[in-house]
Amino acid sequence: MRGKTAEDRSLIDLLDPVAEAAGYEIVRLRLMGGTQSRRLQVMAERPDGEMNVEDCAKLSRAVSEVLDAADPIKGDYLLEVSSPGVDRPLTRLKDFETFEGYEARLELDRLADGRKRFRGELAGIEGDNVCINLEGEAETALVPFAWVIEAKLVMTDQLMKKGAEQRAARAAANEDLSESEED
Repeated sequence: MRGKTAEDRSLIDLLDPVAEAAGYEIVRLRLMGGTQSRRLQVMAERPDGEMNVEDCAKLSRAVSEVLDAADPIKGDYLLEVSSPGVDRPLTRLKDFETFEGYEARLELDRLADGRKRFRGELAGIEGDNVCINLEGEAETALVPFAWVIEAKLVMTDQLMKKGAEQRAARAAANEDLSESEED
């Protein structure tokens, strides 16, 4: 899920060690567009889940060096490094555990209980299964992670509140850092 196509997965194999060496984890990578004016989108974060503008610039420089040397993409492309954002994609099994209690949408590569799309509250993981509480269902559904082709947090008041709290904490930390530099 971190990469959709074989080309995406090949780029992840090339860039994962670069990101890790720089202190980041690639959440998702997509090479989009046809043969001209393609865009390489790399969503990443630090192990603590944060990713600010300076982090994006640092990772972009590290990734650019490797891409320039290896030249794995034919033609011109634009590199875009970003954070996953508040309503982020869930691409790794650990994401479903980290965001337990939040609402998410899942799309599967096959039918399960007569459907491919599910929406509900994440209830963690169990082995290699994603646990999700579906509205109207008494029991928690277990969905094999290998079946999930797309998953994303749903923008809810709870999620927006969490995002606002994180922004406030970052602003306070930056303010404390500015004050200590002035001393």
